Amino acid sequence: MPVSPSPRISSPAFRDTLHEKHRIRVSEGLILLALAVVPLLGDHYYALGTQILVAVIFALSLDLLVGYAGIVTLGHAAFFGVGAYAAGIASQHGWGEPLSGLLIGGAASAVVGLAVGAIVLRTSRFTLLMLTLCTVFLFGEIANKATSITGGVDGLLGMETWSVLGLFEFDLMGETAYYFSAAVFLLVFAAVRLLVRSPLGQSIMAIRDNPGRAAAIGMAVLPRQLLIFTVSAFLAGLAGALQAEVNQFVGLKDIGFELSATILVMLALGGSGRLYGAIIGPAVYLIAQDFLSRDNPVMWQLWLGIILVGLVLFAPGGLVRLFIRIKERLGQ
Repeated sequence: MPVSPSPRISSPAFRDTLHEKHRIRVSEGLILLALAVVPLLGDHYYALGTQILVAVIFALSLDLLVGYAGIVTLGHAAFFGVGAYAAGIASQHGWGEPLSGLLIGGAASAVVGLAVGAIVLRTSRFTLLMLTLCTVFLFGEIANKATSITGGVDGLLGMETWSVLGLFEFDLMGETAYYFSAAVFLLVFAAVRLLVRSPLGQSIMAIRDNPGRAAAIGMAVLPRQLLIFTVSAFLAGLAGALQAEVNQFVGLKDIGFELSATILVMLALGGSGRLYGAIIGPAVYLIAQDFLSRDNPVMWQLWLGIILVGLVLFAPGGLVRLFIRIKERLGQ
């Protein structure tokens, strides 16, 4: 009896799944390519690449709140700063091991995030926004006044970061700092992507879209929001700790409102609710800032502002959604 050939699977859902997997592989390939290109550009770009990677990790933590949980915050720099100061203080007092320093910074911020989230998440909209704003001002003032611990306006001095795994010393050119930051970024990106695709991530997005309906079908809305708030704070603190370790300095600018506003602009530039937006936004912003500040040291902020306004007007959903729209039009 002849064996009939197996039927071809050609359902739209199956094709969409294959297309999505292909798109993800391409995007991941581009990320790895970008990471590999930086060392070929020269020593100057190690520092810029490290700065971008720290900002991307910070933006990913913010995207969990703003894009996936629908919790808008103006105080996310508080968690970044707490992580930076925690790792910095540990280093200043004789513990400069970089991997555990990241965990110290992340854990400190997670504890603060849990406490802050338990308060602010009981409110909504404008009240929540103002409470998060008060949070960053509060922690900024604590860092400013607690000079015996934080160094105040002078910042944390005397930090020393040990070699990575006892093998790779942090050099003046920033090569080790770049590769270390790249490794941390890849781990964080993989973890965040896993989280948003997990049942927890899907439930968080369901709560974002319709919290009343989510509660009606039995979802524990506040505990899930508090969990994602704490995870986001942990990642922000990890980013702060990473910056403290590679720069070996922590200052008040690392826990101020300006940093909160800047990372929001970066995320909006790339597009929230899409992990790749949290990568593209900081990269474009910081590359433009670096180029413009070298080309025109006096007026660079004006030109950067004009570019950002133009991008917001022509790409209101962020650069990622602009790329998607262009691709769809070309495919028609």
